[in-house]
Amino acid sequence: MSITFIFCSLINVIDWLQNHLIPCPFKALTGIDCPGCGFQRSIIALLQGDFSKSWHHYPPTIPLLILFVTAGITYRFPIKNNSFIMKMLIIAVGNFVLISYLVKMLALVKH
Repeated sequence: MSITFIFCSLINVIDWLQNHLIPCPFKALTGIDCPGCGFQRSIIALLQGDFSKSWHHYPPTIPLLILFVTAGITYRFPIKNNSFIMKMLIIAVGNFVLISYLVKMLALVKH
């Protein structure tokens, strides 16, 4: 497999993802962003290698991805104190999501 084939395949996947985003039901009903709005666009920006754009769309993306990977690893390879590690990580990421959502909502109110 050549690098060109992998690169072109990734472009096709990213193009497909951009054209098949799942609409937010909360935003459709209320007109207000939910705490997860922007996650899909942020993942696409990460796949394109644009960390700044990813952060702009949804700051908790990387912490959430770290949480998902850690959960998968600790599920597959149980370690001592795994529940404590997961609880602390969930609390930290949850607080990050909440704080970024509050900052986003406060910024909308100021405008």
